[in-house]
Amino acid sequence: MVTQRRGRDLNSWMAAVGKDNLPQLHRFVRRLETDHDAARNGLTMPYSSGAVEGHVERIKMLER
Repeated sequence: MVTQRRGRDLNSWMAAVGKDNLPQLHRFVRRLETDHDAARNGLTMPYSSGAVEGHVERIKMLER
C-alpha cells in the first residue's frame, strides 16, 4: 500500500486489522481514524516532505 500509493485500500486494510487479534495494530488503526483523510492522502498523493524532514533531522543532529 505504501510503496505503490494504494490509499484506496486503506479502509479494507483497517477493517481486516479490526478482525485480527493484534492489539498493537488496533491502537495504530484508532490513531489513523483520528485523521483518516490525511492518512489516505499520504498513501495516495505523490507529494512528500521527505527532503525537508531530512534537512530538519540533519540540523537537529548538528545542534546536538
